[in-house]
Amino acid sequence: MFGFKSIRQYEQGIVFRWGRVLPGIRKPGLTWVNPLTERLTKVNVQIVTAAIPAQETITRDNVTLRVDAVVYYRVVDPVKAIVNVQNYHFAISQVAQTSLRSVIGRSNMDQLLSEREKINAQLKDVIDEPTEQPWGVRVERVEVKDISLPESMKRSMSRQAEAERERRARIISADGEYQASKKLAQAAGVMAADPAALQLRLLQTVVEVAAEKNSTLIMPFPVELLRFFDRAASPASKARPPAEKVPAAATAAPIPAVPAKTGPAKTLPAKTLPASLPASAGAALIAPLNSVPKTPIAR
Repeated sequence: MFGFKSIRQYEQGIVFRWGRVLPGIRKPGLTWVNPLTERLTKVNVQIVTAAIPAQETITRDNVTLRVDAVVYYRVVDPVKAIVNVQNYHFAISQVAQTSLRSVIGRSNMDQLLSEREKINAQLKDVIDEPTEQPWGVRVERVEVKDISLPESMKRSMSRQAEAERERRARIISADGEYQASKKLAQAAGVMAADPAALQLRLLQTVVEVAAEKNSTLIMPFPVELLRFFDRAASPASKARPPAEKVPAAATAAPIPAVPAKTGPAKTLPAKTLPASLPASAGAALIAPLNSVPKTPIAR
């Protein structure tokens, strides 16, 4: 009425005169504009919560995921939000969707599942870069809401987690067996040093079994009787004579002796040399082969 306008606390006003923006921003409260030449546009500066529709994308390790998120933003410069962009709500929604696809495509599945804070910070920086300075809209926070995995990937992760738990259980069981074996070895050493401890342990076991309500009947065998039989068997094994050794000559078969032939010795007939040979040549032929001649042979 008469050009008076009311601006709420969470709003700021921009005045257009003949289509041009007047300098300055109208603050909350009562303000007056010329009803003939000016028009007042109110801009909400509250934080707006916008849900990003679920985006089905492929991660860097080739896993198809379906991810949705939520973005929180508010207007910090009403003039830019009204003048530079037609509908900043729709523009923020589209930038958020494309940025979500881009960030997920650069990340691995394990990073999306375990490093949510890092992914949220990357999304905030990517969305805030093209919106704050040109459009006057600041992104306060971005949160990834849900990550939907394929059924085959869920089964694989379940088998992996089950195998990991089984591995830890086996390691813990083996460690317990190792510690128990060390304690049992120490207990065996103590019982071997004091034989009465073994008898006390036997009686304690009988008491523990008898405490249970069952039909099992246990007849304890005295340990002293076992020691008596052990001592009786030891002298008998020592008194047994050792087995006689059979000489090797008695077992070996005798070798028959070969009889020597007896008879007159055979003499070889003497060879006669021809008369045409000299006496020295005849002596050389009659001499043994390994004998050395006393006179050199004339050539």
